[in-house]
Amino acid sequence: MIKAGIIGGAGYTAGELIRIILNHPGLELDFVYSTSSAGSKIHHIHRDLLGDTEMEFSQKINPDIDVLFLCLGHGNSKAFLKANDFSSNTRIIDLSNDFRLTGDSLFKGKKFVYGLPEVFKNEIQEAAYLANPGCFATAIQLALLPLAAENMFKADVHVNAVTGATGAGVSLSKTTHFTWRDNNFSHYKAFDHQHLGEINQTLGILQEGFDKEVIFIPNRGNFSRGIFATAYTDFEGSIEDAHSLYNGYYEDAVFTHVSSMDIFLKQVVNTNKCLIHLKKHKGKLLITSAIDNLLKGASGQAIQNMNIMFGLEEDLGLALKANFF
Repeated sequence: MIKAGIIGGAGYTAGELIRIILNHPGLELDFVYSTSSAGSKIHHIHRDLLGDTEMEFSQKINPDIDVLFLCLGHGNSKAFLKANDFSSNTRIIDLSNDFRLTGDSLFKGKKFVYGLPEVFKNEIQEAAYLANPGCFATAIQLALLPLAAENMFKADVHVNAVTGATGAGVSLSKTTHFTWRDNNFSHYKAFDHQHLGEINQTLGILQEGFDKEVIFIPNRGNFSRGIFATAYTDFEGSIEDAHSLYNGYYEDAVFTHVSSMDIFLKQVVNTNKCLIHLKKHKGKLLITSAIDNLLKGASGQAIQNMNIMFGLEEDLGLALKANFF
């Protein structure tokens, strides 16, 4: 059994990660480190885990763990790793944005590999340290990868995407409070969302000389979880050409699927899937993608990456059913 540890155990992504690990046939949960909840039973914070575990949050860390998941706020993972040493055999998977960009990827002589399996599976197989992609970044990149891989971006890309309230994390703020969020809708960080860096980085790797702008408008939805993204750009081929391109690119993808029918959010919530739909309108191709922001956009993809790193089946422990009705 692979022994897993979690740092920062009280948040939404950690809760989903704990749930998956407890039910993963190849993993054993060794500790869940939390400064805010140390000594409390895990199911006192993650109430859905009542009956699944009697473990308590710990302030002790096992430095010889096989795999360490960092579920810390952005900017805190690097500080934590500077202050704490782990075995040279410990694989580290960071769910923050601290190491996603190439300029930030080197740490203590090791490189954090960017963990988007649909592009970098070979690199992930050899990785010791891994930077898990962001949620918006995952949904948008999976919508655009096949076009970049064939050097087909001839114009800017327009993206509009909406995320659920869990995307903002556990801590309450004005825009996550129920009375503000309910029956409400708004955009935020228009044109300069932090995930644009990793999106442009990957597109630049796939399409040499990529110099088009990804014009991204992120939105807050009045639901709990999921991301629904629409992107459009110039496309000279037919809709049949587009389907051939996307189906070919994702032929071997375990979790990314192209649908011939319109997609909607409830198809993916509580799963590690990304669903994609294509529509041609005059000279534009509309690409719609949908993911669960806490699973394919965070904890599920982290386990998918861990499976690849340890030579396990890519979908092991991730046979999750959507909350379809």
